[in-house]
Amino acid sequence: MKKFLPMLIPVVALAGGVAAGDMLRPAPQAADHAAQSPVDDGHGAAKAEDHGAEGSSDHAAPAAAEGHVAAGDHGGGDGHGDAPVSAEGWFTFPTQFFVPLMRNGDMGAVMILTLTIETGGAELAAMKQQEHRLRDALLRELLIHANTGGFDGNFTAEARLAPLRERLQKAAQAATSLPVKAILIEDIARQAG
Repeated sequence: MKKFLPMLIPVVALAGGVAAGDMLRPAPQAADHAAQSPVDDGHGAAKAEDHGAEGSSDHAAPAAAEGHVAAGDHGGGDGHGDAPVSAEGWFTFPTQFFVPLMRNGDMGAVMILTLTIETGGAELAAMKQQEHRLRDALLRELLIHANTGGFDGNFTAEARLAPLRERLQKAAQAATSLPVKAILIEDIARQAG
């Protein structure tokens, strides 16, 4: 019990910090909705018709250029679903991946990663439905990477991250029939146990 308690305290503190950070994060839906809603200057539709494609692309370009949709965001925010679907999209897992680094039967540290899958914009809803299958496949690959020493030493060097991204992409592609263009490692950290 005495050996287990020192390892449990940092994990509980980390979970509390992650939960507090999520609560303090601002809601991005309000900003996205404000950027997509046109400003009415009294000429409204007449102005858009006078400028043709140029007037309509002013509001569609930011949404298409950004292309980022969180796991629970369905676009628009007003329930009408009238936001344009971009050719690419990103599915961010709502919780981080925790990978224990075991050495001689003891947990020496924990790797904490935030992963995002780059896919087609139309597949985001289907990707969310397969979240658990994808999470299992990616975690399995992260555990293999950890057990073969992939997170030892300078784990942030591109020479070590590039093969990890490729292995994660292959694991995700094997777990789903949806297009997986890339795996993005948004956050990575090692916490001593």
